[in-house]
Amino acid sequence: MHSCDTRVTHLIAQGEIAVMGVGVYFCTCGGIISQQVDPQRIERLIRDIPEVSYMETMDFMCAEEGKTALEEDLARRQPHRVVIAACSPREHENGFREVLARGTLNPYCMQMANIREQVTWVTPDPEQALTKAVAIIRGAVARVQRHEPLLRESLQVCPDVLVVGAGPAGLKAALGLARGGRTVTLVEKGPVIGGMPVRMNTVFPGLECGSCMVEPMLDDVLHGNHATAITLLTLADIEEVAGYFGNFLVQVTRRPRYVTTDCIGCGECIPVCPAMTANEFNCDMDQRHAIDFPFAGALPNLPFLDMKVCVRSQGIECRKCQEACPVENAIDFSDPQEHLTLHAGAIVLAIGAQQEACSLFPDLGHGRFPGVFDSFEFERLLAHNGPTGGNLRFLHTERPPKSFLMIHCVGSMESNYRDYCSATCCLNAFKFNRQIHDLIPDAQVVHLFREWVAPGKGGHSLLQKGLQSPQTRAIRYSSLDDLRVSRADSHLQVQVHGLAETILTDMVILCPATVPGEDHSRLGKLMEVARDRYGFFAELHNRTDATQTRIRGIYLAGACQSPMDLQQSMSQGMAVSGHVLSELIAGGTMSLEPITAVIEHERCSGCGTCLPLCPFKAIQRQDHGKARINPVLCMGCGTCVAACPGGVIKGNHFTHAAIMAEIEGVLA
Repeated sequence: MHSCDTRVTHLIAQGEIAVMGVGVYFCTCGGIISQQVDPQRIERLIRDIPEVSYMETMDFMCAEEGKTALEEDLARRQPHRVVIAACSPREHENGFREVLARGTLNPYCMQMANIREQVTWVTPDPEQALTKAVAIIRGAVARVQRHEPLLRESLQVCPDVLVVGAGPAGLKAALGLARGGRTVTLVEKGPVIGGMPVRMNTVFPGLECGSCMVEPMLDDVLHGNHATAITLLTLADIEEVAGYFGNFLVQVTRRPRYVTTDCIGCGECIPVCPAMTANEFNCDMDQRHAIDFPFAGALPNLPFLDMKVCVRSQGIECRKCQEACPVENAIDFSDPQEHLTLHAGAIVLAIGAQQEACSLFPDLGHGRFPGVFDSFEFERLLAHNGPTGGNLRFLHTERPPKSFLMIHCVGSMESNYRDYCSATCCLNAFKFNRQIHDLIPDAQVVHLFREWVAPGKGGHSLLQKGLQSPQTRAIRYSSLDDLRVSRADSHLQVQVHGLAETILTDMVILCPATVPGEDHSRLGKLMEVARDRYGFFAELHNRTDATQTRIRGIYLAGACQSPMDLQQSMSQGMAVSGHVLSELIAGGTMSLEPITAVIEHERCSGCGTCLPLCPFKAIQRQDHGKARINPVLCMGCGTCVAACPGGVIKGNHFTHAAIMAEIEGVLA
């Protein structure tokens, strides 16, 4: 008798474990397994294990016919424990558990022995494969006797959803959820909704009006059939998040707008305001009043008062805007800051991204020479509601430029900055190319590029049409270190290392990398959402689960996860809404996976070692100092089990006893 069998027999005699009949089911996998490992020899070699009641050989157990045959055989033989020698548990363990659950056997009283991936596919010698398969099955038999029946629990969930960020992705997600019958709170830190497209004259590749494309969706959110299901909070920030999937509690601070919803948007308050400041919505290229619309056409159609700019902040009792307003109580100087507690079952992060700061590249002249703009500044120069009213001209001279130079990949694909491609910059630059020639047909345009990236159905066409223009020229460069922008009389001078000529131009447009926004770090820490090595929010899996995070119930939509265009952002927003609707069932309950860690509270010393180690933030300290594991958040990884100095944390289904029994069984 093997040493493992001797130890089990001793434990049975001592009454520490009961004799349990184990049924072993061997899947031939259509010959993939059986051609390498003979099931008849397997049966002869495991026959001497006292706990094995029988072994049954089946074909294609994962197929519906195989599952039906397994269910019928289990009902007839009534084993206490089951070992399935087949393929990877990652693929089919849940399916076999469902078969057990349909009968009288607890689904967690089963252990899979991975013969296909761990033996057949990697062990060419048949004798070695046989020995290895027997060892794995012995380990599974020894282990499954230590399995404890586990029960799934159900939990009532809150069906409401919090969407953070009112750009294209967030708006699309909010509308999809509202149409699905959910109540949505849409939190936006700025005074307007719509994100970047509402400030763009056109969007690539079709050069449609950006605001025209997005505004029907904005109107649906504000006034559509499902608007009553969406609560919009502008000038609002997430301060604290507690809870778990199905039951999040979120603290939100809403900064005062000082303009109520009674306002009719007439704008009479604006020209009488004596205080002026740089207009951040036009990249500080013009001025706005302390009370003003961010830009023409901004929604909600309400101005907002920046109290830091208002003369009232200097102790001056000014009421000019209030006196000019034709609507009583539309301007409220006593508008308080609000602290709100929101209850939500799921959270969608859709906070977008931003441009890399061009000040990081002093040799390119941004902020040093008039006429050097980053791509969003140039976007606002072209916009009808921008600082020049859509007239492409210099701000300081009113003179229209005649020549333009665009520098691609500013910060992208550079090991010292961002070693990824932002994917949208090339098409955005050729959108500018088209707009420039529409406004100034004889303008000369030079593109300094490293690689062309033009994905999608219309991208290549837009790029090729630009390159075929006789007024367009393209020059490849190797690194930003090869470029210098300087001033030469009334022109800008651009030097390219290795290029004999010096390029003279009127205007330089820098196309910087798309990078994580300023809120990525703060919200990532607040919600315990991991970030990737670039600083974007990390998805659960970048191919198969791109809208989920490692924290169950927190989802991603849009450019907060990766650089993407308008189409991709809106598609992902819709995908998120479908994901939430399928997982967070209104009026339903949530089934909790019982393979989690549990703490023996009587023995816990409250040392706190486990608290910072949990990658899913499932462990909290209770009022009396001892740790508690939230079974909704716990994913059963076992990190806390290994780290606990007192050994008071147990991993369900992966107990020390079960793991040691499996090791001893394999080594017997």
